[in-house]
Amino acid sequence: MLAAVLHEIGQDKLEVLDDVEATGFGPGRVRIRVRATGLCHSDLSAMAGVLPQPAPFVPGHEGAGEILEVGEGVSHLKPGDRVVVCWLPACGVCPACKRGQTQLCLAGFMNAGTPNFKRPGGDVFGFAGTGTFAEEVVVDAGCAVPIPDDVPFDIAALIGCGVTTGLGAALNTADVEAGSSVAVIGCGGVGISAIQGARLKGAAEIVAVDPVASRREAALKFGATRAISPDELPDAKQQVTGGEGFDYVFEVVGRSATARTAYENTRRGGTLVVVGAGALDDYLQLSMFELFFDEKRILPSMYGGGDVLRSYERTIALWRAGRVDLESLITHRVPLADINEALDQMRQGTALRTCIEI
Repeated sequence: MLAAVLHEIGQDKLEVLDDVEATGFGPGRVRIRVRATGLCHSDLSAMAGVLPQPAPFVPGHEGAGEILEVGEGVSHLKPGDRVVVCWLPACGVCPACKRGQTQLCLAGFMNAGTPNFKRPGGDVFGFAGTGTFAEEVVVDAGCAVPIPDDVPFDIAALIGCGVTTGLGAALNTADVEAGSSVAVIGCGGVGISAIQGARLKGAAEIVAVDPVASRREAALKFGATRAISPDELPDAKQQVTGGEGFDYVFEVVGRSATARTAYENTRRGGTLVVVGAGALDDYLQLSMFELFFDEKRILPSMYGGGDVLRSYERTIALWRAGRVDLESLITHRVPLADINEALDQMRQGTALRTCIEI
């Protein structure tokens, strides 16, 4: 089957090969025919070594498709079922799951260390235990979440990561208050979803911050009240908040420098929400005095900060009702054979989300 493979960490191109086989099928597992997958910035981060991932590997974790085969003991799925791939499934029995913090379950991360594929030359891993830049993938049954028939595969793929992460950051983690002021730093697919979440919650001012003009223009269409470049943020802070700072600032880049900027633009007593996935060795520096004196809440948001399955259902309901726009998030489409074109679009900032059609 076809799959896009990164041979070594640090390479900036993927090789699309036809000699890859999805492996690991057995009890408790399912085989999925991938139909659509989104390119998320986390895929680029894993390729660059910012996020830890064994190589060689097949990137991709934001996918949807249909069940081809179910293993022994799998009773809630059958061949032909339409599913979204969940890269962070909840085991239901660990302490985090029992506390209701299923987004902190580590079961999914354990899958990342087991090869999902093989080639004549040896084993190949799947990013985040999945690897959706392939025609087929074998995953634990908990990673395959059924979706209604009226949800297209491309929309379902977005729900599998970016939309759930961004919407959840605003709806679950921050629980944005109606009438508040919001700034979102980083307006790709996840940042735009956070903007939509803040709009749903009734934020009065939503300032989108991004260096790419096309993304700023898009942010206005999705609910931002103004869109600015990073060097315009001090003026916006003064104009919107009288210099006090925003009630909520979302950092959706994953770098300490932008997290520091986000902190400085959050008002005293306000909330900084860290959404971007950053590197292990990139440290955010804060003084003990400012932590105490400013009383700003710093809230990391992992995969939207809530029950993933409930978040999927909520997003589908909001999409059906026309309350969130998911179709317009897909600005580019490419076949798997042209995956490197999608990588270039992401790096250049020209795409909100590129759908890879498989």
